[in-house]
Amino acid sequence: MVGNSMSSVSFLKCSKTQLQEISDAERAKYAAFLAKNLKLDMSRGKPCKEQLDLSRPMLDILSATSDLKTESGIDTRNYALLDGIPEIKKLYAEILGVKESQVIAGGSSSLNMMYDTVQRGMQFGFGGHTPWGKADKIKFLCPAPGYDRHFAVTELLGIEMIPVALRADGPDMDEVERLVAEDESIKGIWCVPRFSNPTGAVYSDAVVKRFAAMKTAAADFRIFWDNAYSIHVLTDGAPELLEILSECEKAGNPDRVFEFTSTSKVTFAGAGVAFFASSENNVKEAKKVLTIQTIGPDKLNQLRHARFLKDKAATLAHMKRHAAILKPKFDAVTDALTAGLKGLGIAEWNAPLGGYFISIDVLDGTAKRVVALAKEAGVALTPAGATFPYGRDPRDRNIRFAPTLPPLDELKTATEIFISCVKIAACELKIES
Repeated sequence: MVGNSMSSVSFLKCSKTQLQEISDAERAKYAAFLAKNLKLDMSRGKPCKEQLDLSRPMLDILSATSDLKTESGIDTRNYALLDGIPEIKKLYAEILGVKESQVIAGGSSSLNMMYDTVQRGMQFGFGGHTPWGKADKIKFLCPAPGYDRHFAVTELLGIEMIPVALRADGPDMDEVERLVAEDESIKGIWCVPRFSNPTGAVYSDAVVKRFAAMKTAAADFRIFWDNAYSIHVLTDGAPELLEILSECEKAGNPDRVFEFTSTSKVTFAGAGVAFFASSENNVKEAKKVLTIQTIGPDKLNQLRHARFLKDKAATLAHMKRHAAILKPKFDAVTDALTAGLKGLGIAEWNAPLGGYFISIDVLDGTAKRVVALAKEAGVALTPAGATFPYGRDPRDRNIRFAPTLPPLDELKTATEIFISCVKIAACELKIES
């Protein structure tokens, strides 16, 4: 997080009279925004039109005269290849740094793969162990702030969630190691290891190695490694992520990790390709259920992706074009936050090197009020608390800001409104206290 240093203008040092003057000035700005009847959506990390247009040529790759067979001669219009076509598996094995035999290429949604995997654990268990659903209680660790959809999956399936602090280099591993070593009912942990949603944290090599080697009371403990932003870099020099499957194998825990990713923010958000990567034992176990569950993924979509993205180098070049669109947006937000809030003692934020979000911590006890004020002024934000299990932020301070979808001018307006809302909410709290 980029902290705001204390200064002579810090709200924390202002008298109530001074705070009222600030509040009145911000209220006047806010009233002007209300009069504009704006409708700006900052609630989710969606690619913008310009990003989606980067992949439009992919739509012309397959035509009426195209060869629709894989390199091995399989007709992608027909049944076959339950775990995906070899070309796309090879590409994402290269991107993830794993073996092709460790990869399953599926449909368009990695979230669907995550849900299915948790459900499989509940219904069938993993590695010959008792199904999770037959236990009196199942728990997952949830680094927070974290991804609200992870929390929604576990809550829906009746799994108890235990928040653990997420730091700049990953979860609080002292706490993670202590909890998993003493409680057999803890069966999993959610992780977004590179450019975490929403804080932008990148797990350090030391954290990855500790995950791989840690002792767990549950023999069937699993890490759900949602590597959604593995190649979503905004700035050169962003830290790399140590490949965890090989680390687990070296540590004697080869079956510990289920890794997920997709092309949802690489090509088309609603029509990409999702991937599951794990040990060959886990892949074999997953395919047993897939044999019953489905007759196979959309191999035509996989084929056009493989031919469009080609190889890792070409895919990373494609992602640089994404970064050229996104970085000015992220810079606009962080520049505005610095100009409008730095030194006031009421907010701090991250300057991410990749991913899709900016995480903002406002004054304790004001996040819900900020989001409500923004909504009234026509700016939709992710609900306050969504980045914590059960929607409960114990300090009511974290807000996820999604700069990717709006045009730059709308983004600047939304950020200006947000800054006023932060100041108004802080003044209200301090005046009343």
